[in-house]
Amino acid sequence: MAKKEHVSETPATQFLRRHGIAFTEHPYTYEEHGGTAVSSRELGVEEHSVVKTLVMQDDAAKPLIVLMHGDCKVSTKNLARQIGCKSVEPCKPEVANRHSGYLVGGTSPFGTRKTMPVYVEESILGLDKIYINGGRRGYLVGIDPKVLVTSLQATPVNCALAD
Repeated sequence: MAKKEHVSETPATQFLRRHGIAFTEHPYTYEEHGGTAVSSRELGVEEHSVVKTLVMQDDAAKPLIVLMHGDCKVSTKNLARQIGCKSVEPCKPEVANRHSGYLVGGTSPFGTRKTMPVYVEESILGLDKIYINGGRRGYLVGIDPKVLVTSLQATPVNCALAD
C-alpha cells in the first residue's frame, strides 16, 4: 500500500478539525506564480473546482476575503455594489499576509489571523466538492463547499468574470 505523504498541521487544518469538518489532503508541487492552473493540473481536477482565496480591502481599507473559481476573475465593481461600498481592491501581498497570517499563494480562508468578512461566488456553493488552500503553498484540501457558509458565515455574491 502506498504511504500517504504526511502534511503537517496548519492553522487551516486545525480550524477544520476543531469544527469537525471532513476534508481530504492534496499536496502538490508548488510553482511560483502558477496559480490554480498548476494546482488543478497537478491534482487532475477542473480549474473551476479549485477555489482561490483572495484578500481584498474596501474603500475604508477594511480587509475582506473573496472566494472565487480558479478559472474566473473578480469583478471588483460588482462586488463593491453588492456589499455596499464604493470600491474594492486587492491588498498588497505584504498587507494580505499581515491580515491572514498566510503567505500569498498559501492563503486559506480557515484559521486566519484576523477575522474578516468572507464572500463566496454563489456558483461555488453548487459544486459537489471544492479544492481550497489548506494554509500552505502546494497544499489544497478537498471539502464540501457548503461548509464555507456554515463555518465561515460566507456571504454568497455574484461577481465572477470569465478569465
